[in-house]
Amino acid sequence: MVFDRAAALQAAMKLFWERGYEGTSFDELIDAMGISASSFYNSFDSKEALYCEATSSYLDWAGQWFLAILNDPSIDTKTAFAHLLAATADEFTRGDHPLGCMISLAGTHCSPGMKNIREMMVEHRAFSESVMADRMRRGVANGDVPPATDCDMLAAYYSAVVRGMAVQARDGAPREKLGKIGRLAMQAWPQRSAEH
Repeated sequence: MVFDRAAALQAAMKLFWERGYEGTSFDELIDAMGISASSFYNSFDSKEALYCEATSSYLDWAGQWFLAILNDPSIDTKTAFAHLLAATADEFTRGDHPLGCMISLAGTHCSPGMKNIREMMVEHRAFSESVMADRMRRGVANGDVPPATDCDMLAAYYSAVVRGMAVQARDGAPREKLGKIGRLAMQAWPQRSAEH
């Protein structure tokens, strides 16, 4: 039987996503991946190395819809964020993978020995927030976001909304509730001044 590395990686990603790094045992990993311990070490080196690769695989997948929406040149910035929050509600409640987001809550509670994992996840969360802020700054430059907008703070707000939606999804909130949260959050979008 030929070892399917990509399939094994996907199985590991979903298990880490569901249970977190420390909540996933080595035995559970090799069982879910359908491989022996020796094959695991030969292919992935260590649990931490596998987690890093699984996280990258998740980011490649999630980045496809996240970046596609934010970078869609056919819509203005406000519409892009409205679409992003609607897509977030959909993606966080799909039935073909664990609920929520693999990145949002990962590494927030780690033992001291897992400092590398925590720092990696902090960086991933900061990156997605910076992408949001960059999109807002482009909107300011294009004239569809008010020039006085604090893009970094507004991006932090929408990032916090998305993280909260991830928690809600994990707690079993239905897609409809997440969609309403997203629509309510859009009411915080800065209005154009009266001079326009």
